[in-house]
Amino acid sequence: MTTFDQRADLSDLSSTADRVRRSMESVIEGKPEVVRLSLTVLLAEGHLLIEDVPGVGKTMLAKALARSVDCSVRRIQFTPDLLPSDITGVSVYDQQRQDFEFKPGAVFAQIVIGDEINRASPKTQSALLESMEERHVTIDGQTYELPSPFMVVATQNPVEMEGTYPLPEAQRDRFMVRVSIGYPSAAAELEMIDVHGGASPLEDLRPVAHAHEISKLIDAVRGVHVADPVRRYAVELVAATRSHPELRLGASPRATLHLLRAARASAALAGRDFVLPDDVQSLAVPVLAHRLLPTSQAQLSRRTAEQVVEEILQRVPVPTAAPKGAGVPSHLDGHGQQPPRGY
Repeated sequence: MTTFDQRADLSDLSSTADRVRRSMESVIEGKPEVVRLSLTVLLAEGHLLIEDVPGVGKTMLAKALARSVDCSVRRIQFTPDLLPSDITGVSVYDQQRQDFEFKPGAVFAQIVIGDEINRASPKTQSALLESMEERHVTIDGQTYELPSPFMVVATQNPVEMEGTYPLPEAQRDRFMVRVSIGYPSAAAELEMIDVHGGASPLEDLRPVAHAHEISKLIDAVRGVHVADPVRRYAVELVAATRSHPELRLGASPRATLHLLRAARASAALAGRDFVLPDDVQSLAVPVLAHRLLPTSQAQLSRRTAEQVVEEILQRVPVPTAAPKGAGVPSHLDGHGQQPPRGY
């Protein structure tokens, strides 16, 4: 049963998340869903990959999130000559102390912005991605823990592929969500001209949440209830990608974990302490699509991974009630309503 403190935590979460959302939307016009996904990934302890054409605001989105939260922030411009030690750090011999001293690299921040990650060599990419998974760095046999909360926001262009090293499937799998910002609407672009025409609105952006608040909210998200039918639904969705005839690579078990963690965060942002199948459905494409590889026949037919996931969502039955004997939360949700049976 949900305690008063847990309900209060979810209330604080909604209030804090709303402040961060409004702060980001003052910079990123006309893209509320992209902003919401960014917050979902932050609260789900995941990492975000922003993939889109140049000039649509990929780096702006990453900076807006970083500046809206009072966390330590480091930006890494990925280039072909970037070394792994530039990211993780290096041990330097101190003449005065007659000993080696560790100099932390750029990854030792709470929010790390990796700009154009596919321009660095695979060896340098893997240095960052290992830190994302393990949340620590090992140098010369010594392990150094990364700060908490910790989130990597990486950008890459799907065009301009000369001189780039596309992320392999195993490394894309480390990112919880991939988003594409897309071109703005005409109205949003006109507003952008008015707002951004004189000076960058990022200069006036001030933190609206502290790092310790984000850590508390992450703890609250971990306590969001996921009923057995919803868990099975997520597993069935992911399993369907592994047997689909138009896919030569399906989603991994890590994808299932990411999908449920993101669904918890989405439910919490909606003011609920339980996950609905709707939460899983709304996140299936951004969480699963970038992990899938269509067959050559599907590519010739111009079928995308996103379209395949949408088809799977239509095909896999949605749970409507818990089996007899399944645990059903008896508490009320944040709006004073009883959740559907089984959730």
